[in-house]
Amino acid sequence: MSRNNATMIASKQQAQMPSPQPDMSEEAGSKDAFFIQLAEIAEAMIAAHGRDFATGALVLSAKFVAEGKPLIKRANGGDETVSAEKPG
Repeated sequence: MSRNNATMIASKQQAQMPSPQPDMSEEAGSKDAFFIQLAEIAEAMIAAHGRDFATGALVLSAKFVAEGKPLIKRANGGDETVSAEKPG
């Protein structure tokens, strides 16, 4: 068996085994939860409208976040966005 095949087999085995999560800090756990939500939304967008739509929507959202633009129009008419500053 070549080294490349051995690497591929090892990678497949690693992908099937759940990786133990060390105790996460509260912040790391929160970030992980948001990433899971984002992944679920991306999967739903792909299923409903395809990869091009999902990619475009996520890139546009990232651009708005980077520029500090509001992502949604609020029912109260305000267009404020959440501060991009990290809390103290």
